[in-house]
Amino acid sequence: MVNKAVIPAAGFGTRFLPATKAQPKEMLPIVDTPTIQWVVEEAVASGIHDILMIIGKGKRAIEDHFDRNFELENELETKSELALLNEMKRISNLADIHFIRQKELKGLGDAIYYAKQHIDQEPFCVLLGDTVVASQTPCIAQLIEIYGRVRKSIIGVEEVPKDKVSRYGVIQGQKVGDNLYLLEDLIEKPSPEEAPSNLVIGGRYILTPDIFKCIEKTPAGKGNEIQLTDAIKILSQEQDVYAYKFEGIRYDMGNKLDFLKTNVEFALKREEFKKEFMEFLSEIVRNSPLEKS
Repeated sequence: MVNKAVIPAAGFGTRFLPATKAQPKEMLPIVDTPTIQWVVEEAVASGIHDILMIIGKGKRAIEDHFDRNFELENELETKSELALLNEMKRISNLADIHFIRQKELKGLGDAIYYAKQHIDQEPFCVLLGDTVVASQTPCIAQLIEIYGRVRKSIIGVEEVPKDKVSRYGVIQGQKVGDNLYLLEDLIEKPSPEEAPSNLVIGGRYILTPDIFKCIEKTPAGKGNEIQLTDAIKILSQEQDVYAYKFEGIRYDMGNKLDFLKTNVEFALKREEFKKEFMEFLSEIVRNSPLEKS
């Protein structure tokens, strides 16, 4: 059984400067909810209540968000804002969340290694703190179900157009079931011509504790960073590793354009302003120079 989650959230978020100069990119909102709360909610909806966040300098806002704020709660109670009050209390009680600081930003593999003592020889899931997956069944819950069958590490993957594979880590694998592949290789950001498939890593993993020994064997690469992808490649040479094409839509909050698109899509799902927002967008399109040309 998978009972623990690790959420890496230590990066600087330089692609979102200046917004991330004084706040973590993981706290950038999708409509009115911080990105990292969506990630935590996915873990909780998958039955995970023990969460370790790997954070870095300047990430105190993440800790504060999941902590109690008694002054705010008192203000909301005084104003009889009971729905908001209950929501603030719910966020504080979502899960048992622990925090540890990555002392140097030395890559995702290094960040995951900080979880070694907390994991204590158990399988665990990894959810990237800036990646949201919208799906009927939570993405991590899908991977946990597959783990229950194969009892090996699993990478969550998604299909992307061939011309976009150069943005991602791409898998090569042998299909062994519905949407399930036995991993043969991982290639980081290949050209479309070099890519062995259009199945790319989607920011969700189930890993066995064997990954920590593989991280120890992983040499530092560009920028002196230790990559999780490289450690998984080593793991796959020692034991079976699987990739599962999950159901759902992944939203990568790693760049500004995707952030804008995500906010529009999520806003249109909200009944309280869906109609007016759609009318507003339609008006913008009608009056845009591109539409007139």
